[in-house]
Amino acid sequence: MAKKRFTSINTWTSVLLLCVFLNGCGADSSTSEDSATDETVNTSPVVEAGEAQTVVAGDSVTLSANISDDDTNYDINWSQLTGTNVTLSDTNSANISFTAPTVTNQETLQFQVSVDDGVNDAVTDTVSVTVSAGNDDSEDDSGGENDSVWIINTSGEVSSRILDSTTGVGVLVNVQSVSDETIDDTDYTLVTSQGIPKYDVTMTQDIIDSINNRPKASSDLVTGQTTASVGDVVEFGEDVGYVSTGQNCASNAGYGYWPPGPACPTEDEREVYFPKNPQATTQECENGLGKVGLFVNGSSVYNWGDGMSYNSDGSWLNLAPVAEQYDVDICGGHSANGDYHHHFYTSCLADLVGDTGDQHSPIYGYAADGYPIYGPWEEDGQLAVSAWEVRDYTSSSVTGCSDNARSCTLIDQFDASLGTEVATQGPEFDDVVTTLSGNELVADNGYYYEDYFWNSTLTEQGGVYLDQYNGHTDSIRGYHYHITITQENGSYIPAFPYIIGTRFAGQLQDNSVASCSTGATMGPPPGA
Repeated sequence: MAKKRFTSINTWTSVLLLCVFLNGCGADSSTSEDSATDETVNTSPVVEAGEAQTVVAGDSVTLSANISDDDTNYDINWSQLTGTNVTLSDTNSANISFTAPTVTNQETLQFQVSVDDGVNDAVTDTVSVTVSAGNDDSEDDSGGENDSVWIINTSGEVSSRILDSTTGVGVLVNVQSVSDETIDDTDYTLVTSQGIPKYDVTMTQDIIDSINNRPKASSDLVTGQTTASVGDVVEFGEDVGYVSTGQNCASNAGYGYWPPGPACPTEDEREVYFPKNPQATTQECENGLGKVGLFVNGSSVYNWGDGMSYNSDGSWLNLAPVAEQYDVDICGGHSANGDYHHHFYTSCLADLVGDTGDQHSPIYGYAADGYPIYGPWEEDGQLAVSAWEVRDYTSSSVTGCSDNARSCTLIDQFDASLGTEVATQGPEFDDVVTTLSGNELVADNGYYYEDYFWNSTLTEQGGVYLDQYNGHTDSIRGYHYHITITQENGSYIPAFPYIIGTRFAGQLQDNSVASCSTGATMGPPPGA
């Protein structure tokens, strides 16, 4: 039940929380002056691996680390994390070089530099190098599958934090294999994964503050604040001080990485078929709860919903990125039934694919219908723009209700001109609702699915504006979806419908990882 709140807050309560997921805040503030003591403290080195690069096969590539420390007595080590293996020059110097490998299609290589001063924990940073094949056929104009974008675990690396529930051995990270298959004359890319990403996050002051400034920090964290410090490199599943209450959260196996509520992820074997030549849908196919695609690191794409509704009556459906904003980890993800997933953009994945916003975003994943999902950027400094807007509830508006409140819903959210119909009364716009994790949020306009409609006039403008499915077509990439964010008060926030629209743009095959939703309202999966 909702209650009135007399101090207004935004739907996205913590700007700092968003900065963690979206990397949209100002420069880190990781140093401070302390005049209370003359004691000399050996601080951790600070390392930057450099800017992401785009090169052509055969190019000579140089990576240069920028390192600052109290002195020059430290060890440097470069290593390659993903992509076709290359031969690195002196891996123990700040500057290394290699020759870009020959690739059939565009491929992103990721490298890590580690600096150890022998006193503090080693610090790391990563950089991505995107290698083009050097011809015009590197991408499939039809939007078909591009095998090289997947982050494949070629070394058999396992997670040190997420363990197999049967054997107790670490779960394989990222994607295990990508292969081509033909079934009933349809060509597919088959992707296998256990669903566990390799995210190594360097803690910034923004991330520290976002954890410590949670509304329920005193009960969500063992000591009331995170155990991590600025400069720490936190592995996926590593304890940062949360009181993890969900299933599968054993000590040293996920406990402390997730806040109270969500279960910790486990191995989630999946074999997902993506049609290489996706076809536009001929029916209205709503996407439901659960997987609606895969990200390139093998983790799951989920849609906008969390399965919950106001007063649990099936109307006024929660938007997961809003209602679950305090139920996700430092990369903006969590699990349901052991399945780790994201409902919206995260800078952790952006870093892996080398998306810096200085050109059209690369592929982040694929939807179940086979169409690629690109990141938020349409070009240098220009975001792709969702054509979904919040309703004007005033009685004089075509999307409004007679009492200027949530007493009606749109007959068709894809055609606002059809008007409204009476609905179960929803909360007032200044009501406070309590989430599953016990956090209180203002139910302002944009909290619920029914608050939105597709504005077709925006789509008709073309360019950066997307269609009802959150996608569009261009001459290079064919039809594709975009993850959407928007800038508000100097920070980036998720923009509905977040990843793909409420319906699939393409036809789902019989062996698809997803299916068309029946429209029935479901509760959240255990541990959601």
